Amino acid sequence: MPAANLAESLEAVQTVASTRDFRTPRVDLNGKVVLITGGTGSFGRAFVQMACEEFRPKKLIIFSRDELKQYEMAQAFPPERYPFLRYFIGDVRDAARLEMAMRGVDYVIHAAALKHVPIAEYNPFECIKTNVMGAENVVNAAISAGVQRVVALSTDKAANPINLYGASKLASDKIFVAAQAMAGDAGTRFSVVRYGNVMGSRGSVAPFFRKLVAEGAVELPITDARMTRFWITLEQGVNFVLSSMEMMAGAEIFVPKIPSMHTTELAHAIAPNLPHKLVGIRPGEKLHEIMVPEDDARSAVELDDRYVILPSHDLSRRDAWLEQGARGLPEGFSYTSDRNPERLDARGLQALLAQSLGH
Repeated sequence: MPAANLAESLEAVQTVASTRDFRTPRVDLNGKVVLITGGTGSFGRAFVQMACEEFRPKKLIIFSRDELKQYEMAQAFPPERYPFLRYFIGDVRDAARLEMAMRGVDYVIHAAALKHVPIAEYNPFECIKTNVMGAENVVNAAISAGVQRVVALSTDKAANPINLYGASKLASDKIFVAAQAMAGDAGTRFSVVRYGNVMGSRGSVAPFFRKLVAEGAVELPITDARMTRFWITLEQGVNFVLSSMEMMAGAEIFVPKIPSMHTTELAHAIAPNLPHKLVGIRPGEKLHEIMVPEDDARSAVELDDRYVILPSHDLSRRDAWLEQGARGLPEGFSYTSDRNPERLDARGLQALLAQSLGH
């Protein structure tokens, strides 16, 4: 591409900021019994907050293994104000405990996982027990209990994975997609939601940079100046899960259209006056992330605000989406953070950072 055209292309890309909130359509939680695994994590807390503000479920069950975090959530969401909240100590590794927790449940959101890339590399068996065997337990318990819909949270690292965390989540994705056939006449529907880095979540680089700035850091560590990542806020993530749960027929992997940015741009937005120190890529990290690999794109369709990856062995599902107005993807298509047509500009980035401070 000629230099002038490339410059114009990059300028057009860089001025785009995501305004999608993924609120339409959303599943109705009123009067439903909902269970969320990993419910005391960043996503779980944001989900519970939205559910408490905008719905009145019959029950909202927070399933997690950390009693302190459950106690802290109960202080933030007092039972006299939110009598439908239930707290259930348990681990997704414990199949019997899951089966007990899911009795009478309508909807399940599976958010429990071990997510730290380097820790998973050095503790592989623990990662597999939670992310893979735990997924199997969730599927079996949901079918046994007659749950109506199950949505599992995935990650961009599950697409063409190079680390154990990503590989374990890819295995989890495969389990939930296959579970649709396993459910048979039971009627339970299973789907997956896959998205990128969450701006306000614990463990993401944004709060890490803020912490360094607050502690008086004189520079910010950057793994590689070329690195790009997809970004989504917690609020967008919760809405995307609810909207995907509304439109799911079963066995889909839903991928939101969200913006990308260089990590250097994020660091500059948080601390514009601090220099950067290159520290090198950590074990298991990629320069760029991918959410729809080229091979998966052949069985995927495009909507205005998301991509939907469908089972490659059942083309009738893809045909059904196309008949309802979805669009096919061109040959050779892939959805990657470095070639994403939507990039955060400075204004859009500041808006996401401001929004993430609320969680």
